[in-house]
Amino acid sequence: MLAPMRTSTDTGQGGHTAADADAGAVSSAGSGRWRGMAVMLLGGTSNQVGAATGALAFPVIGPAGVVAIRQWVAGAVLMAVGRPRLRSFTWGQWWPVLSMAVVFGSMNLTLYLAIDRIGLALAVTLEFLGPLAVALASSRRWTDLACALVAGGAVAVLMRPQPSTDYLGIALALVAAACWAGYILLNRTVGRRLPGIGGSAAAAGVSALVFVPVGIIALYLNPPTMAAVACAAVAGVLSSMVPFLGDLYALRRVPARFFGLFMSVHPVMASLAGWLVLGQTPQWVEGTAILAIVAANAVSAGTVSRVGASTAGVGTGSAGTGEGSTAKPD
Repeated sequence: MLAPMRTSTDTGQGGHTAADADAGAVSSAGSGRWRGMAVMLLGGTSNQVGAATGALAFPVIGPAGVVAIRQWVAGAVLMAVGRPRLRSFTWGQWWPVLSMAVVFGSMNLTLYLAIDRIGLALAVTLEFLGPLAVALASSRRWTDLACALVAGGAVAVLMRPQPSTDYLGIALALVAAACWAGYILLNRTVGRRLPGIGGSAAAAGVSALVFVPVGIIALYLNPPTMAAVACAAVAGVLSSMVPFLGDLYALRRVPARFFGLFMSVHPVMASLAGWLVLGQTPQWVEGTAILAIVAANAVSAGTVSRVGASTAGVGTGSAGTGEGSTAKPD
């Protein structure tokens, strides 16, 4: 006697087995990961092209004028996107927001001043020592010690005495790195005390207000042209809105280790943007040192994220909260 044929109603799943459902979920996760990585590539490229575009306005309105305009644009855009409920903030929520606003503005100002003196690639590379220092400070692994030694040696090479060495520019980039480290720590506090992106948006808005008098003075001393204002405004959009929203999208779809590793490649993107937009070409010694710092960042981010994922079972970052993220609305 032949066994009865099982129909779709017999399975209880409309003809779809559990294996089919699992395959569909894997396929969806894979496509989402690729979309997230594509968005990260777009955001990273936008960030560095925006910085290079802003640098085109330096001869007219100076770094301070460019930073003021881009802070205004970034503040307006992020306030519109985040829509923070400022009246409901308590003092316990306001103080990290205000501190982050000061650090945010100082980070961008010192970075742009450094770009004006030592070029985009070197300035961005040295700035990345900030998140690397935060990651290494809380670690006791031999791998991270090796990363710290490699990064320290690369910085020593970049700061070696030469007739053309701009120590003030290097110092400004290191201040920007310290500000980024402070921004990460404050971002964690804001992420714990304020839900969503309201805290980051409020900090960007406050920073924009702080730069109102700075911008007025800078633009009074250096009368702007329409082209210079446009370059600074484009920098605000490309270096703030696009990367910020892109990071929020990517963190929901890409494992944390990939996000950290991709952030480490930003100095390479800065080198390409500086070469294509500004005509800045690092010497081979500087290029080697930049790649060493990139490698230290990549190894540290990749191994830390892999250990964190295996021990905590967490595969993605905390999008929207800023907690534990090195992303910034640069």
